[in-house]
Amino acid sequence: MRPIFYFLQLFVLVFSHSLFAQTDLVIWESYASRTEIIRDQWGVPHIYGKTDADAVFGMIYAQCEDDFNRVETNYINAMGRMAEVEGISQLYIDLRMKLYIDPEVVKEEYQNSPQWLKSLMDAWAAGINYYLHTHPEVQPKLISQFEPWMALTFSEGSIGGDIETISANGLKSFYGENSHQLLSYTERDWEEDPRGSNGFAIAPKLTKSGNAMLMINPHTSFYFRPEVHMVSEEGLNAYGAVTWGQFFIYQGFSEYNGWMHTSAKADAIDHYALTVEKRKGKYHYKFGKNWRPFTEKKITVKYKEGNELLEQEFTTFYSHHGPVIRSEGDKWIAIALMVEREKALTQSYQRTKTKNHEEFKANMNLKTNSSNSTVYADKDGTIAYYHGNFIPKRDPQFDWRNVVDGSNPSTDWQGLHDIEEIIYIENPNNGWIQHCNSDPFNALGKDSPKRTDYPAYVAWDVENARGINAVRILSEVKELTLEQLITNVAYEPTLMAFERLVPSLIKAHDELPTHDTKKSKLKDPINILSEWDLKTGVSSVGTSLAVFWGNQLMASIRNKERAWDIYIFDFITEALSNEEKLEAFEQAIDKLVDDFGTWNTPWGEINRFQRVTNDIQGKFYDELPSLPIGYNASVWGSLAAYGSRAYPNTKKWYGNVGNSFVAAVEFGEKVRAKSLLAGGQSGNPFSPHFVDQAEMYSQGEFKEVNYYREDVLNHARKRYRPGESEL
Repeated sequence: MRPIFYFLQLFVLVFSHSLFAQTDLVIWESYASRTEIIRDQWGVPHIYGKTDADAVFGMIYAQCEDDFNRVETNYINAMGRMAEVEGISQLYIDLRMKLYIDPEVVKEEYQNSPQWLKSLMDAWAAGINYYLHTHPEVQPKLISQFEPWMALTFSEGSIGGDIETISANGLKSFYGENSHQLLSYTERDWEEDPRGSNGFAIAPKLTKSGNAMLMINPHTSFYFRPEVHMVSEEGLNAYGAVTWGQFFIYQGFSEYNGWMHTSAKADAIDHYALTVEKRKGKYHYKFGKNWRPFTEKKITVKYKEGNELLEQEFTTFYSHHGPVIRSEGDKWIAIALMVEREKALTQSYQRTKTKNHEEFKANMNLKTNSSNSTVYADKDGTIAYYHGNFIPKRDPQFDWRNVVDGSNPSTDWQGLHDIEEIIYIENPNNGWIQHCNSDPFNALGKDSPKRTDYPAYVAWDVENARGINAVRILSEVKELTLEQLITNVAYEPTLMAFERLVPSLIKAHDELPTHDTKKSKLKDPINILSEWDLKTGVSSVGTSLAVFWGNQLMASIRNKERAWDIYIFDFITEALSNEEKLEAFEQAIDKLVDDFGTWNTPWGEINRFQRVTNDIQGKFYDELPSLPIGYNASVWGSLAAYGSRAYPNTKKWYGNVGNSFVAAVEFGEKVRAKSLLAGGQSGNPFSPHFVDQAEMYSQGEFKEVNYYREDVLNHARKRYRPGESEL
């Protein structure tokens, strides 16, 4: 009887799986029947669905068509599973994510979510799975079946979330003990990394049309977000950039309003030093007069080694402040940060359906946009700025820039600040708002909020060259057109970092004794710099000299002590001697000669755009075609940011971060927008939309956005339902 019994069991299992798969297929095809995708002349997908869920299904399907690899990779990373693909090198990166992502907890959060949100997550998973079903040639690296709860693991679209501020090296030292001694991580420099963003809002009184305008200019790694348009019969009509794999427009606009997120140092994260003792075999930490036991949690991280999948189990420790992430001396350091996945996903999606500032502000009151500030403009003429969103109330007697005493109950968070208690600006008299990851107390120039009116932890931001340049430009604007918002503001080429530096170098050269060899060696390049107008451009030799010199200066001050709140280029100008500045300039000249044969090299011959592969970590080749780029790294004050560098196999510099998706929007009776992508919409090197915007990108030439259906249809190149050929 046993063989017959086992055969029946196997039959029931196979039949059940087949029935389940058929049921899934019916559901997927039902979504597809209510969804239409129209690709315009740039390959941008315009998704039309009867319901929001239908639009979500179609937009994630279209994302998978454009670059499934990036969709999947973002969720492999979000769930802490990169080591299963890339091996042991990602072990502690995964541990960092798994401190917060427990699948069983997230599944429960999904089950407890409101029905409207569950329906969107269901549609999201269905869209990806239907894509895989209809494209059997696509082989996922790891995730062959997406589940709705997974959407909650990546609920906020910023380029570097709060969890990524945790040091992987610190985790390895604390939890790794003596294993993996050779494993080391390059930590992101959160002070000097060129990624950031610019947001400009212009009130009607300063525009020629009398309409409010918004400049959406995130600085991200290239191809981090594609361009998408989502429309439903339930009131959704949002256009903009979506972070690969997510189902909401992260930076974008509707016909009513627009939103731009900029990275800021509004304090949303704290580190607590814990006094620890082992009592009765368990670790405890002191809190007030008591000792509290740590919550211990076993976390298993799997990793690939050769053809095997191995695993390592970690015993992790959690205090009421949050998980322990490293040690300092005899103290354990715990981190407190925002963990509100369902609420964060709700805020991220619902902002795209707001119709005025009152609704948008109510959405901001969910307070889960923890790593960003927001610049806003709308059809009613309102412009606004929110510096941060999730800001805990704290006792101001403590230094919240540094680690605080976790044993002192006075360091506990005391709820969250209301919107009006953070730096919040609405319809300022000057008629404009700017934020460039810069000092929010310069957001309006001379009309800005006062630092003394707020707790220090509300804004640890310092001024940068972009912020100074933006204030200079915006203070003079009037009768602005949408085109001028792009050319005269967002792409204005002055490198303000060198405003004081260059005169100080010329002075240092002038003061050299006549017989000093540097006097004659540096004379000609000094003359070029003395005539340079501080503007970056492809034909500018002054730009090349300044940037190579600037890099030498930045290296020379790396180990010098400086106050955290000083403007870095004031510090360089004043802290370095004439001799140090001239020595750095001589090194820059030598470097240019070594790499390009002459110091007299225009910036465009050095600074290039190239896209020849779709590897997430780009590859570049001097021998292959590339385009000259006149923009520059944001650190020097270039509003149109272009972070580039040489690679081990190149002399030329190739961009990989900066302006990627950019849009300028005007809110009139009908919304009008112009946009631009680095390269193009598709991640497929064989697609006509892989680099069809590259030349435009190199020249700052924007395309007109097709927002209204008649415009979309007039420029349609492909019209279809998911899973079908063209309609």
